[in-house]
Amino acid sequence: MAHKTDYDLCIIGGGAAGLVAAAGAATLGAKVILVEKKALGGDCLHYGCIPSKTLIHSAKVARTIRDAERFGIPAQTPLIGLPAVMQRVQSVIKHIEPNDSPERFAALGVEVVFGAGRFTAPDVFAVNDRLLYAKKFVIATGTRPAIPPLAGLDQTPYLSNETLFSVQEDIRHLLILGAGPIGCEMAQSLARLGSRVTLFDLAPRLLPREDEDMSAVVSAQFKQEGIDLHLGIQVIKVERHNDEVRVLLEHPKQGQYWLSGSHLLIAAGRKANLENLGLEMAGIELNNGRLILDARLRTSNKNIYACGDVAGPYLFTHMAEHQAGVVLRNALFHWPGKVQTRNIPWCTYTDPELARVGLSESDAQQQGIAHRVYRFPFADIDRAVTEGETVGMAKIITTPRGKLLGACIVGPHAGELIAEYVLAISKGMKAGDLSNTIHIYPTLAQINRRVADQRLKEALTPKRKQWLKWIFGWRG
Repeated sequence: MAHKTDYDLCIIGGGAAGLVAAAGAATLGAKVILVEKKALGGDCLHYGCIPSKTLIHSAKVARTIRDAERFGIPAQTPLIGLPAVMQRVQSVIKHIEPNDSPERFAALGVEVVFGAGRFTAPDVFAVNDRLLYAKKFVIATGTRPAIPPLAGLDQTPYLSNETLFSVQEDIRHLLILGAGPIGCEMAQSLARLGSRVTLFDLAPRLLPREDEDMSAVVSAQFKQEGIDLHLGIQVIKVERHNDEVRVLLEHPKQGQYWLSGSHLLIAAGRKANLENLGLEMAGIELNNGRLILDARLRTSNKNIYACGDVAGPYLFTHMAEHQAGVVLRNALFHWPGKVQTRNIPWCTYTDPELARVGLSESDAQQQGIAHRVYRFPFADIDRAVTEGETVGMAKIITTPRGKLLGACIVGPHAGELIAEYVLAISKGMKAGDLSNTIHIYPTLAQINRRVADQRLKEALTPKRKQWLKWIFGWRG
């Protein structure tokens, strides 16, 4: 027989957003229960951020060994066994896993329950043989790989980010569907680890959400590293042929042709995990398969919130943590906290990395916003030269009067360097503020000042230069 239990907060989903919300609420003295279907840590720990960045680092080490001649050290061809690399990936997950363990959260005062549950009423969530009554609920069920309805895919073996990091054999030739961040990061990593890689997508270029001049830097690097790109194409069907996977593509000019490989990776976006939650019983409405949320992250049932990837639109762990904080302020204290939707930074961890915050150049053009654009290359940054990391540039978008609207960096450690712009744009600063800030020499961060200096140089019009010459001449 089901029994009733009352809580201040019932959180559904133990990924980054759910864990932050649970820990925060329990620390504040709330009675909290956390319901998770599989394992705590969610996509980030098991299938996303942690394993992918671990793999990326191993791939960069392999690249450095091959390329060591550039640094005055004899180069070698590393002997790479992908199973050993994946074993290290799993060991890193295991090392971090205790931070998200049920025991740790129990010690914080969070009751953790494993099982698949569903709403049976607007204020009741049923899991196992229990009915959980709570004052407020939080849906933090995350997302999963979106699998496109391709002809033949249901009879063809394929990988996703949920299975790639458990591969126990070498990948001779990897076909990747998807030119977004996941597809690009994995394409470069597996290529550096010895696999032949072919990437294809309907999009006309890599990383289509980014400005074309910035994504072109990544594309050029991919081609240099031997990654085969097929962009602006239609996928007709896939099939298993003997021991290979075959994909039939159609190009608007070249017509149809086949690609063959040993493995296929699907990296074609994400889908919210909302099935079988009994949302209709809770009075929660959807729009095209997505939750309808207000600025306080409340669903159409004002006592039920959502945060993390399932809430969207930014599928980043740092955004999940921010949204969890907004939910806690609203659900526990009734403070009208609103989710931040502007100046959200993100980074694609290719090599070079590509990071952005605020308005892009194409955004400004499409929205008809008056703006100026300034660029500066890493090739002219001394620290980049010393480290042999000169590919890429920094770009800022400002108003005509110099207020920062957006910034993008494609180059070494772009994900770290963008933080200065996140703060500057959030505080409404101007390019001149960065120009007047002393940056340590020699560091890669100098590029943030140097690109801002381009605005000062632009201000030196011929008329002003003539006026300055007159001043200096008058002074003798």
